[in-house]
Amino acid sequence: MTRRLHWFRDDLRLADNPALHAAADDGEVLCLYILDEGGNRRPLGGAARWWLSRSLAQLFESLRAKGGELVLMRGDPATILPDVVEGAGISHVTWTRRYEAAAITLDKRIKETLSDAGVTVTSCNGHLLNEPWEVVSKAGQPMKVFTPYWRAARERGEPGQPLAAPARVSPLKLPKALASQALDLADLALEPQKPDWTGGMREAWTPGEAGAQAQLEDFIGDGLAGYAEDRNRPDKRSTSRLSPHLRFGEISPRQIWHALAMARETGEAAGSDKDAEKFLSELGWREFSYHLLFHNPELASRNYDSRFDAFPWHRDDEALRRWQRGRTGVPLVDAGLRELWTTGWMHNRVRMVVASFLIKHLLQDWRAGEDWFWDTLVDADPANNAASWQWVAGSGADAAPYFRVFNPVTQGETWDPKGDYVRRWVPEIAALPDSLLHQPWEARKAELSAAGITLGETYPKPMVDLAFGRQRALEAFAAIKGS
Repeated sequence: MTRRLHWFRDDLRLADNPALHAAADDGEVLCLYILDEGGNRRPLGGAARWWLSRSLAQLFESLRAKGGELVLMRGDPATILPDVVEGAGISHVTWTRRYEAAAITLDKRIKETLSDAGVTVTSCNGHLLNEPWEVVSKAGQPMKVFTPYWRAARERGEPGQPLAAPARVSPLKLPKALASQALDLADLALEPQKPDWTGGMREAWTPGEAGAQAQLEDFIGDGLAGYAEDRNRPDKRSTSRLSPHLRFGEISPRQIWHALAMARETGEAAGSDKDAEKFLSELGWREFSYHLLFHNPELASRNYDSRFDAFPWHRDDEALRRWQRGRTGVPLVDAGLRELWTTGWMHNRVRMVVASFLIKHLLQDWRAGEDWFWDTLVDADPANNAASWQWVAGSGADAAPYFRVFNPVTQGETWDPKGDYVRRWVPEIAALPDSLLHQPWEARKAELSAAGITLGETYPKPMVDLAFGRQRALEAFAAIKGS
């Protein structure tokens, strides 16, 4: 009987997992997850480690229900995987492709080692609708602007139908010499203990494949209608909240695409064509981000637009700390960062506002913000996170121009008009009337007193005058504009 190994990475699901399907199609399968501590990739942030722990627990149960087992190990995959393959007599290894430069290098190195030993290695696309090299310009070059990229991607036609989960996964037992290296989930120490700061995340999320499917069904049934407009409203539950499930591969973009198409055909999705197309375009931005990352491996650390290498950032560690903790004195910014700290997630419109405030009003390097999001987001994604921060900074591909400075007051009044979002996350100013909630510094002393607020004590004064910060940012950009 054929002895196969599927190496789980960012594909923690059974359904529509082409690489797992190839492994489980014939023979016994060793399902292996290795917590990579070989310095091969950017280490996961704290919030992502928590999610990974919960997702692995669910994957373990799903595999067990199919007759399989999940083996956990920790260390350098370049050493562990060949040792396991040799010791267990594996003849065929499968995995889902990754697209960061370090991961590509690691996978090529392992594939060469295994191939030289006579082992067949099969890698599959289970993470994207299109491979990053498949969508190109008419001249055959990588794309730099989202709209033509997405148009070209759509012209490739509908993605293939998703695969069902394997009916059974026949487990391959490890020999004793290798079994001693297998770990329990607790041994990976993915979740914080003292203190345990994950209570808000536990309340907000259900990691795992079943949780992903439930979230998708809930969104299509109740959240799609009005999505094209309401997706900008942080005061409403108006987004899909599928991003962390996609990040860890608990659901595939093909599953999302076809579930939406089926629901619209049967009338189970109440949204309009505009709502559906806008939602699909958000999948498109994820695809575009991976396209950018693949063709620009240093996207998280190097300006896509080299003019920004000369940008006069004003490094201020105290300003950064206040921003991180949601103590800027600007309510919408503070609300977003407190939501992030509590739940490991932030509404996308607010992500743009808090990023713009850090980069432009405070003149802090976008990489400091990207790094904070990497550590605190449950959906911290190597492509989306970097591409989106560079978009806001103006240094990225198809980026918002640097002189577009989000005004957090206007943004709050437009997208959180009754202040429900700010009041939830910044309760110390909740008693202010709607007209003052997004700019408490404009309130008179009597109004502040009536609301129980003392600026500078119960709630911070603004770190920066918004008009001054905007003008300073524009002057800084003018210094590099012609370079």
